[in-house]
Amino acid sequence: MFTGIITDVGRIVSAEPRGDLRLRIACGYDMTGVDVGASIACSGVCLTVVDKGEDWFAVDVSGETQSRTAPAMWTEGARLNLERALKVGDELGGHIVTGHVDGIGEIAAAHGDGASTRITVEAGPEIAPYIVEKGSIALDGVSLTVNEAETMPGGFVRFGINIIPHTAASTNFSEAGEGRAVNIEIDILARYLGRLMESRASTV
Repeated sequence: MFTGIITDVGRIVSAEPRGDLRLRIACGYDMTGVDVGASIACSGVCLTVVDKGEDWFAVDVSGETQSRTAPAMWTEGARLNLERALKVGDELGGHIVTGHVDGIGEIAAAHGDGASTRITVEAGPEIAPYIVEKGSIALDGVSLTVNEAETMPGGFVRFGINIIPHTAASTNFSEAGEGRAVNIEIDILARYLGRLMESRASTV
């Protein structure tokens, strides 16, 4: 379990196919405090540490995970938003994030808004019912607030968020631009509420 508050930005220094994709990720964490088998969210994807060194860790990314996440994010040189798993007693500064990607969106526009950057994201019908104004959402693992949401033809959704300067400096959203694919995790409460409503509808 995570909070969507990014604590480091890592860089993929190698990507080696081994059936699954073995990534070696350079980071700023003190790896003496990270056990093999620990979970680290990598741009919104919960992955297991399978090896580590002084300033890096390795993870295996399955074909299933690759197929459900933003294309080209698992390539050498890519920068990933990192968050270690939440510990009991830690401050819940963002919102509850599981590290499971619900869908992929695309940045349709990005422009300055005061000192911040206003980003507009478009996503598919599978995501649309769960996006609400002032609701929480995780994009590439970053806990953000939806400023506005608009339903589009075909059941798609377009929504806006603001990236404040601190968030841009602390994440890979400093590189956000039109056409970039982003991993989306909807709010866990919205997910369970949606499932409850589906169950009730099926019994009517």
